[in-house]
Amino acid sequence: MAWWGKALGGAFGWMIGGPLGALMGIAFGHSFDRGLNGVGSAEWAADQERTQAAFFTATFSVMGYIAKADGRVTREEIQLAEAVMDRLGLNAEMRSSAKKLFGEGKADDFPIDEVMQQFRKEAHRRTTLMQMFLEIQLQAAYADGVMHPAEKEALVSICGHLGIPVTLLDRLEEMLRAGFGRSNYDAATSTTTLEDAYHLLGVDKSVSDAELKKSYRRLMSQHHPDKLVAKGLPEEMIQDANQKTHQIKAAYELIRESRRS
Repeated sequence: MAWWGKALGGAFGWMIGGPLGALMGIAFGHSFDRGLNGVGSAEWAADQERTQAAFFTATFSVMGYIAKADGRVTREEIQLAEAVMDRLGLNAEMRSSAKKLFGEGKADDFPIDEVMQQFRKEAHRRTTLMQMFLEIQLQAAYADGVMHPAEKEALVSICGHLGIPVTLLDRLEEMLRAGFGRSNYDAATSTTTLEDAYHLLGVDKSVSDAELKKSYRRLMSQHHPDKLVAKGLPEEMIQDANQKTHQIKAAYELIRESRRS
């Protein structure tokens, strides 16, 4: 059974308290207030499933928070949230839960600091998982084509809570501008520039072949679907991870081909 099936059944009520538990209660219609050390918690679900539930809850609620950071939520930002739901393959009931989380994130009193602190704890400080979370939030900020200063400020604050250096946020932003994570992006197409391919791999054109390969392998490892699922990424997001590894590989091959010519 998928983790969300257990969430709908109320199992995670024994496992997750705090702001994430409260948000899950609203999203799934259960009372998740028994705290982190409820009796029998080990019998209800594995630690990985708990991490997956925390990832899902934080992802959609914080997406709503980012969308509202500049004072208004645009149609494009709503469409992006729905596109993520599509990639997850959520059924009608789960889409409803995700939309409720998105709505909670837009509230003026959304406890972003507490949510991020708990998410970092539930993710066991797994950097690859937290980076994937940040990539999704960055996409949300750019959903309407630009990043508002208030959205950038919110993302910088999130980095601080997760222990992620702002330099990584800047590099991910550069990769996103080059097309990373876009569903219609393919580095092998003629419409994509060689410069975009370098940006996507996070390297300069002057980088050596050895450093280029090192960056490529690092990105492939960070976005490998099986590794991410093992670290707590919901299995429903494997399509998103597969798409990103395809983009990384295509960009690398485009650069290699240009260097051979």
